[in-house]
Amino acid sequence: MSGTPEQEEQDLWETLERDHILSIDLQEEILRIYGERGRKAILAVDKCRVKKYLDFLVVVGTSDEYVVEDVFCTCRAQVFHGGSCWHVLAARIALATGRFEEVDEWYIESLK
Repeated sequence: MSGTPEQEEQDLWETLERDHILSIDLQEEILRIYGERGRKAILAVDKCRVKKYLDFLVVVGTSDEYVVEDVFCTCRAQVFHGGSCWHVLAARIALATGRFEEVDEWYIESLK
């Protein structure tokens, strides 16, 4: 992949969403573009730490579970620093590849 960083990122996601496979080449591209965040995201997907509830996507982090919706995450890093955390990347990879645990219940109910 070549071009501007924005174009390379767009090409990565288009390929992932089209092919639905997290190939070794795409993993390397994720690592190149996102560094440590990419590594953590790939690991989370590999370890089935992304759960798709009826109402939310939830990524099981190292110390808690985080709700992810589009580019928003409930983790402290994103709330205080902005940008895209590794939980958002993991959720996006999981959705594009279908590699998530489907949970047939409402996440909001588990918070009661």
